[in-house]
Amino acid sequence: MNYNKKTVKDVDVAGKKVLLRCDFNVPQDKKTGAITSDKRIVAALPTIRYLLNHGAAVIACSHLGKPAATFETYVKKQVEKGKNQADITREDWEKSLKKLTLAPVAKRLSELLGQEVIFATDVVGADAQAKAAALQPGQILLLENTRFEKGETKNDPALAKAMADMAELYVSDAFGAVHRAHASTAGVAAYLPAVSGLLIEKELRVLGGAISDPKRPLVAILGGSKVSSKIGVINNLLDIADTIIIGGGMAYTFAAAQGGSVGNSLLEKDWESYALDMVEKAKAKGVKLLLPVDTVAADNYAPDANTQIVPTRAIPDGWEGLDIGPETTAAYCAAVADAGTVIWNGPMGVFEFPTFAKGTEAVAEALSKTGAITIIGGGDSAAAVEQLGYADKMTHISTGGGASLEFLEGKELPGVACLLDQ
Repeated sequence: MNYNKKTVKDVDVAGKKVLLRCDFNVPQDKKTGAITSDKRIVAALPTIRYLLNHGAAVIACSHLGKPAATFETYVKKQVEKGKNQADITREDWEKSLKKLTLAPVAKRLSELLGQEVIFATDVVGADAQAKAAALQPGQILLLENTRFEKGETKNDPALAKAMADMAELYVSDAFGAVHRAHASTAGVAAYLPAVSGLLIEKELRVLGGAISDPKRPLVAILGGSKVSSKIGVINNLLDIADTIIIGGGMAYTFAAAQGGSVGNSLLEKDWESYALDMVEKAKAKGVKLLLPVDTVAADNYAPDANTQIVPTRAIPDGWEGLDIGPETTAAYCAAVADAGTVIWNGPMGVFEFPTFAKGTEAVAEALSKTGAITIIGGGDSAAAVEQLGYADKMTHISTGGGASLEFLEGKELPGVACLLDQ
């Protein structure tokens, strides 16, 4: 995939209406609806300010959560959760939509920008169209949740055209959503010239550079729970990386595949042959594949469980591995110490429980001390680094978990592929 895309700096935005796709999918308090972290809103500010300062009228849009766009979809989802269909009302559905309105985002964005953010109560309806038509250079309008439109996730051309008709230029800056071919992330580019915002520009430069021309040695650290979700990444990185480090729950599938006993540890039996295949491929390509040799095992999946350190391939029955052990931790930290580039995607253990966060914390600390370019691939790894206080020591923390994963797999990202090439 070509990562060299035109950006907002390559086009004249003065006097133009710009449709800007942001990632305002912010976490909220389930009871009050209050935004619990505004990091994603803050991440969009450089592009928004650039556009406003250069005389554009900005029509921002984003999704939030997974609303049921139709009453029929809502009923289906509720029935799947065990609710009685006769008890489900249209009022319930409307209440569920109100919980996912972007109105609180408009309020917070207004506070951060220091100017009014006009809010439209729909996406392409009468309110959005009237407010977009009246929008002046230097003003910003935020449309309602794009997923309130049933055509959004289906990349419906009619919805994409209706959104595009309000503007003269499309700017994509929602890296967390570019792996999805939705109307607002890819479809609109069929009707408008499309360029990247400053956030996506940085993601493509840093991630693209790490894949196409890394400072060596390139060390990839892959954790998380499932081998199945990382096989594509491992396969792609075997052609690029010098060392691949495996941690997290996925390590036990590798251990079992090599004849080990993993007790009650997370195991994807159907993926054992793939794990063995990766081991053989690494040998053939001369890539160092580091697997855990010892494990912090627990007698229960709980923060206060009894623990013991055991060999990863000899976990007793009734016990489960929840973190890498001290010997493994030392080896992994040593591997990143002299790296040129490190890409990290996925924690080493159940870092939410302090007892089982030591492996993840040690790796994060090692990354903070290395002279390497350090790239954290979004999702749980980003949460771990932030939670442990090492975020400001990393070169780059990706804003897209799923997108960065697919990027590392070498997949084409629809929301990037649709942008104009340099």
